[in-house]
Amino acid sequence: MLGSTAMALLGPRAWATSALGSEKPPILVVLELSGGNDGLNTVVPYADDNYYRLRPTLGIRPQKLLALDEHFGFNPGLQGIQKLWQDNNLALVHGCGYDDPTFSHFNAMAYWHTGAPHQGNEYGWLGRVADQMVGQRREDMLINIGSSQSLAVKSAVHTPLVFDDPTRFQRKGPVSVFTPPAAPTLVTSNRDFLLSVDASAKASSARIRDAWSNYQARADYGVAPMDLPKVAACINAGLPTQLYHVAVRNNAFDTHVQQAALHRRLLSYVSDAVDAFVQDLKAMGEDQRVVIMLHSEFGRRPKENANLGTDHGSANLMFVAGTPIQGGHYGKTPSLEGLGEGDNLSHTTDFRRVYGTLVRDWLGVPAETVLGGDHRSLGFIA
Repeated sequence: MLGSTAMALLGPRAWATSALGSEKPPILVVLELSGGNDGLNTVVPYADDNYYRLRPTLGIRPQKLLALDEHFGFNPGLQGIQKLWQDNNLALVHGCGYDDPTFSHFNAMAYWHTGAPHQGNEYGWLGRVADQMVGQRREDMLINIGSSQSLAVKSAVHTPLVFDDPTRFQRKGPVSVFTPPAAPTLVTSNRDFLLSVDASAKASSARIRDAWSNYQARADYGVAPMDLPKVAACINAGLPTQLYHVAVRNNAFDTHVQQAALHRRLLSYVSDAVDAFVQDLKAMGEDQRVVIMLHSEFGRRPKENANLGTDHGSANLMFVAGTPIQGGHYGKTPSLEGLGEGDNLSHTTDFRRVYGTLVRDWLGVPAETVLGGDHRSLGFIA
C-alpha cells in the first residue's frame, strides 16, 4: 500500500491505478443514519456492567446478541453487518464526536455535513473533496439520492446531481417551455451558466434513467434498500461519479419512545441493504474500488429514559465497510463510568479523523486542504 504522502502527490486517479490495479477511480458512498442512531445498542458492550446499570430495561442481554468478540456483541438486527465483520470488511470506529457537542438535530447534522463543528462553512465536506479532486466543473462528480440536496454535497465548483426516483428524473411540461437555446461552449454570463446547467441536467437525467432501466440487482437488498440499489445502478452503468450521498429518511433513528423493537428493525433494514450492496458490487466486479461509510449526527444518552427510549447524546460509533477495508476496532471505546457533562459519553475520536482517512488514504486528496481539526489517519484502508 502506498504511503499517504505518495498518494496525495499522485492524486486520486493515479492512486487508484497504482493501489487497485485498475484504471477506474475509487468511489466513496456515505450513508447517513439520520435522527441519531443509538450506538450503544448497535454494538453492545455486554462485558461492561455499567451498560446494564444504565439500561436495566433497554440493555440487550448477551444471549440475544450476535457474536462479535469477548467484549462487544452486535444488535440482533445486524446479521448483514455481522457477515461483513466476519469477512474482515468492516471497521468499527468508536467514540466519534467533537468538542462541546450540540444536541440539536439541525445544528449537529450541519457540523457533520460540513466537517466544521462550531465554525460554519458554506460548502459541504464532500463538495470540498470534489473541488480538490477536479478543479473544473464536471458532470456527475457528486450524486445525492434523496428528496432534497444535502449540505454535505454542496460544492463551489460542481453542481451535484440530485434525484429520488430514477424513472421520474426528468422535466415535465410543454416542450415549448422547456426547450431553451443550446448550451454555450463558453460561460461568460449568468444566462450562459443557467443554460449550461440546464443542458447538463437534461443529459444527466437521461443517463440516470438508462442506468436504472439496465440494472438488475445481484443481491437481495431486503425490505428497505436505503437507496443503495440506485447507487449500484450508477456504478454498474459506468458513471464517472466518485462521491455518493444517501440517507435514512424522516429522522427515523430518533428513538425517544419504545426504542427496542423499532431500533432493531431499523438496523436490520440498514444492515441488510449494506451487506447486499457489497455483495452486489462483488458480483459486478466493482467491489475493490468502493467503500461505504455510515454515520449519524449524534449518539444517544447512555441512560435509558422513562419512556423506554433514549434521548439525544454525544459520542457515537461509525462504520466503514467494503472489500478495501481492513476490518477491526478503531479508536478508543468511551467509558461508561464517570460520564461527562449531562451524563453523556465523552468522545475519544474526532469524527474528522474518519473523514480524513477516507479523503487521504482512499480518495488520494490531502486531507488538510479539506478539513480543519484532527484528520490523522486511522489506518483502516487495507
